[in-house]
Amino acid sequence: MAEKVPIQLTEEQKVFVSDNNAFTLNFMKEANEASDNNKSFIFSPLSVTYVLAMVNDAATGTTERELEQTLGFHEGGIQAVNAYCKNLIENLPKTDTNMDLTIANAIFLNKTQKLKDQFKQDMQEFYHAEAEALDFSSQKTVGRINDWCNKKTKGMIPSMLSDVDPMAISYLLNAIYFKAEWTKKFDPKETKEETFTTVNGKKELPLMHQNVLINYVKNSTFAAIDIPYGNKLWCMTVMLPEEGKSTDDIIRLLSETGWGTQKHKDLMKGTMGYKVDLKIPRFETSSDTDKLKGGLNGLLQKLGIHEVFNSDCTEILNMCDDPVHIDMIRQKAMIKVNEEGTVAAAVTASGLLGGAAVDMTPRATFHANRPFVYVIRELSSGVILFVGKYTGE
Repeated sequence: MAEKVPIQLTEEQKVFVSDNNAFTLNFMKEANEASDNNKSFIFSPLSVTYVLAMVNDAATGTTERELEQTLGFHEGGIQAVNAYCKNLIENLPKTDTNMDLTIANAIFLNKTQKLKDQFKQDMQEFYHAEAEALDFSSQKTVGRINDWCNKKTKGMIPSMLSDVDPMAISYLLNAIYFKAEWTKKFDPKETKEETFTTVNGKKELPLMHQNVLINYVKNSTFAAIDIPYGNKLWCMTVMLPEEGKSTDDIIRLLSETGWGTQKHKDLMKGTMGYKVDLKIPRFETSSDTDKLKGGLNGLLQKLGIHEVFNSDCTEILNMCDDPVHIDMIRQKAMIKVNEEGTVAAAVTASGLLGGAAVDMTPRATFHANRPFVYVIRELSSGVILFVGKYTGE
C-alpha cells in the first residue's frame, strides 16, 4: 500500500477548507435546482474556486471582497488565498503515490495584451500557470486550448470551447484529473443486472456487489458510507435517502450544515466501521454548466458573486494594462465508476473581456438501487474535489 502523506494546513487554512467546502455544497444545491431534476450530474466546485482565485489575484475593492467571501476565504487577502491554492496543488497529489491526481492551471492571453509582472509571477509561483500568447482571431487558438484540456484530463474532457472571442483579453483555465483504485476492488463476477428505481420508473442497471468493512452511519435523512481509495486518505462518500426522503433533501441538508462543521459532525455522529453488504451501480456521468438554467454565470451570481461580471465598473485592475471582467465561465466534468475504482475530471474556463474485533463488528445493508448523492474527498485536509448526484438517468 502507498505511503500516507497527510496534508499540513495552517489554522487559517483549516478554516478555508471548511468554508470553501460550504461554497462547494451551496454550489451543489444551486446546480441541483438549476438542472433537470431527473438527470445525474457531476461537478468540481474546487475547479471553479481555482479559476476565481486566479482572477481574485488581480481584483480590488468590492470584487475581491465578494470573491473571497463567497469562496469561503472571508477577508483572508490575496496572498493567503494564493498560498492555500499552492498548498493543495503541490500536496494533494502526494497524499497517495498510487493515485493519479493533477490540478493544472493555464492562461491563454490575446497576443495584443501583456500581463502585469506581479500577476504573471503570482500565477507561476502559486498556481503553476504559464501564460501563452495566442492569436485570438485564428481558429488554431480554439484547437490549442482544447488540446490543453484534452491532455490535462487524459481525454476525459477533449473539448472545452467551440470558438474564441477575438476581443477577449484572456482565457483562464483549471483542469482537475483524478484516478484512484478502490482499497478493496469489486469482483466483476459479482456485478449483476438488477432493478434500479429512477424518478421515472424502474430500469435494469449493472450493480456492483461486495461485503466490506467500511464506515457507515444512518440519520433521519440518509444512510451514508465511505468507500476508501488506495491508502485510505481518499474516499467516495455515498448518501442514500431514507424512506420518504429524496436526493433534494440530502443536498439541501448538506448546504445547511456544511462539511466538517459542528452541525455536520452532529449529523454524522455514530459513524463507525460496519461490515456492509454493499451494492452500487457501475456508472458514467458527464455534465456541462452551460446546460444549467442561467449557466455558471447565473449560478455564481446566486451565490453572491456579481461585480466580477460587471463591464461598466470593473475592479480587476492588476492583470493587464486594461481593466477586465469575466464575460463567460463554464465547467465540463465527467466521472466513471467501475469495479476497479474511479476516474473523474473537470475543466473550468473563464473568458475575460476589457472593461473493532471482527466478530463484534455491526452489520449493515447499503444497496444504492435508487438515486443517491456522493462526494469525493481527501481525508487529512477535508477538501472535497467532486460532488455528484446519480439518478440512473
